[in-house]
Amino acid sequence: MKNWLILTGVLLSLVLVGSTACSQASKVSTAQQVKVERGDLSIKVSGSGTVEVSHEADLTFGTSGRIIKLFVKEGDDVSQGEIIAKLETDSLELALAQAMVTYAQTQLSVNQSALAVTQAQLAVTQAGINVKSAEIALEQTIKTSSVSDIRIAQADLDTAKRNLADSLTILTAYIPGSVGYNEYQKNVVLAQARVKAAQDRLDAMLGGFSNDEVAVKQQQVTAAQQSLAAAQQSLDIAKLSADFTRQSLELAGLSRDYAQKQLEKATLSAPFAGTITSLPADEGDSVLPTTRIAHLVEPGRMELKIQVDEIDIPGVKIGQRAIVKVDALPDTLLAGKVSYITPLPKKEAGVTLFDVKIGLESANNTGLRAGMSASADIVITERNNILLVPDRVVKQNSQGKDILNVVVNGQTEEMVVVTGISDGFQTEIISGIKEGEIVVENRAQ
Repeated sequence: MKNWLILTGVLLSLVLVGSTACSQASKVSTAQQVKVERGDLSIKVSGSGTVEVSHEADLTFGTSGRIIKLFVKEGDDVSQGEIIAKLETDSLELALAQAMVTYAQTQLSVNQSALAVTQAQLAVTQAGINVKSAEIALEQTIKTSSVSDIRIAQADLDTAKRNLADSLTILTAYIPGSVGYNEYQKNVVLAQARVKAAQDRLDAMLGGFSNDEVAVKQQQVTAAQQSLAAAQQSLDIAKLSADFTRQSLELAGLSRDYAQKQLEKATLSAPFAGTITSLPADEGDSVLPTTRIAHLVEPGRMELKIQVDEIDIPGVKIGQRAIVKVDALPDTLLAGKVSYITPLPKKEAGVTLFDVKIGLESANNTGLRAGMSASADIVITERNNILLVPDRVVKQNSQGKDILNVVVNGQTEEMVVVTGISDGFQTEIISGIKEGEIVVENRAQ
């Protein structure tokens, strides 16, 4: 009886163990299994908005006048630099001619002022020589002389005369007004003054002097000094006049350039190649500098303006690629790049949004039109040929580490893994498992 009870207990134990094993295997087999595979993963930020023309312009003359000719009509395609319209130019041409005459007259005044300064400088030099001559004459008049002094004075006179003759010979080799003429003319004047001074000195030594003669010489010195002061004052005035005429020339040049620009503005040209979408002006209209003459757009350059939530905007950068889908063109996907991110947000229904512009590439011949509604996925991050698993199979253990339930020999085991980026559906596995391994969503209990 005892042996029978023992055998019965062993059989029951074997039944329980078998039942447990079958239950465990059943749980592994029925749990959702996923094979670890390689693939591509990207993180995207989405937004929607309206397609706009990225390059357009309102064309104005920038000056007033009456339109004499329109060279285009609405809907025309124009090339860069092509003439759109012209204003009457009679008054503008007259203003330019008057400005050019004023500039030429002022230039002549500048030249005359420069000549006056040169003449005044020569006058100052001559006046200085005269002062020196008068001082020498006075000094020689009141000086007593010996025989040796007279002989020396005679020799000085002879030397001065020879120097004068040499200076005159050199001066005759130059044409008046040529380079160097003024310098040698000064040398002649100085040599003449020295001859006169030497002659006066010798005469004074030979003839003696009187108080009246000394008084006369003193008066001559005073008169020469006054003439020098007057000449210096005239030079200062001439320099001021020259400065004024130079400033007048600068103003005349600005006036001439302004008149030239106003005349150039009377011809309105296309700043870039495009299509004339509107032409509100007519021939014969009088226009202001800001009057819109035509509206020009470049149809081939389109952009999508979307709004991005403040949570997503930190990841958006200039130059990131985007995939654009236009509502009216469901079978067409357009490529683009982020071209602009507004620095200032705006509030809509309590939500903070930022405007982002996406330049569209190769939009020609797609049927795309300004004003169409579209959505865009901006690619923030991309990974290619990486290990991927569904987000739902990634769990965390008690230490906060990411784990996967991996099937090993028919049983599930917790494996600690290192995860990368996730798009909310799939997660990148950097390390911890290999391609082809099987993971399950839940560990069997």
